[in-house]
Amino acid sequence: MQHHDAHRTALLIVDMQAGAFAGPEPLWEGERVLATINDLVRRARTAGAPVFAARHTGPAGGPLAPGSAATQLIARLDVDTGRDYVFDKTRPSCFVGTDLARELERRGVDELVIAGIKTQYCIDTTCRAAADRGLSVVLVEDGHTCADTPSLQARQIVDHHNATLRGPFARVVPAADVRFRF
Repeated sequence: MQHHDAHRTALLIVDMQAGAFAGPEPLWEGERVLATINDLVRRARTAGAPVFAARHTGPAGGPLAPGSAATQLIARLDVDTGRDYVFDKTRPSCFVGTDLARELERRGVDELVIAGIKTQYCIDTTCRAAADRGLSVVLVEDGHTCADTPSLQARQIVDHHNATLRGPFARVVPAADVRFRF
């Protein structure tokens, strides 16, 4: 593995789309997380690091049909479909059935900074999948969120996943401490 400072870092934004961000269940601190992610985008661009954005889609005719309003990235997310790599996925992992791994390899990326929604589904799964692929994974501690569930409040879910993923699957760091190198 390369020396820590030699990493080529990319930002991966997960499912910051209308159907998830402005869905029926309110997200915990959604507006703050959006602002945090937009700041990460700005810092990635300054460093020349690539920005990837995943959109979750479901079967045609369903609520997350490809191309439907629910699958569109929210307008206030600072992602440019012309400049950034926006892709669709159908599974909780951003790697299954997508070109993400190939695109990261093509750019020489070996460190992935992960942020977005929802913590216990696509964020958790993508962190584990990236680690399994040998990538250095940085989970943005204050850059992911979800909604309350019948058994746990969203904040507890976020805290639990930060604690669980820290170590074996990711470095879990606050957004302020994320460093993009490319």
